[in-house]
Amino acid sequence: MKGKVIAINISEKKGEIKTTIEEGIFQEGHGLVGDAHAGKWHRQVSLLAKESIDKMKEMGIQGLCSGKFAENITTEGIILCELPVGTKLKIGETVQEITQIGKECHDGCAIKQQVGQCIMPREGIFTRVIKGGKIRKGDSIEVLQSY
Repeated sequence: MKGKVIAINISEKKGEIKTTIEEGIFQEGHGLVGDAHAGKWHRQVSLLAKESIDKMKEMGIQGLCSGKFAENITTEGIILCELPVGTKLKIGETVQEITQIGKECHDGCAIKQQVGQCIMPREGIFTRVIKGGKIRKGDSIEVLQSY
């Protein structure tokens, strides 16, 4: 199963829509350098599939693009939310392990306020970086191990 990186997105504060960047540096045990969600915890990096965003577009929600749901990596070609916790992914130069699927939006979530609803609680996934490196738009995503 292979996919690709559509976008890398970053923000300085949690709960904000992220800005797309050309490449990101992902640090082992930390996450995307410079991103508000990075740190020593289990949700270092957030990922959302373009396929999930497209579902929202089909519901008639306008103006959706990469980073709108505060995901660090927008992907295409793999249904992320169907992969079990513990799955390892090779993304660009990095290796990441899925630690959580979905999460509740916090009160005052800017995404939910601006978009009306958020798909991250159902279809976003979270990883921890177990091998650091660069990720660029267009890099491949490979499922290394699935449980």
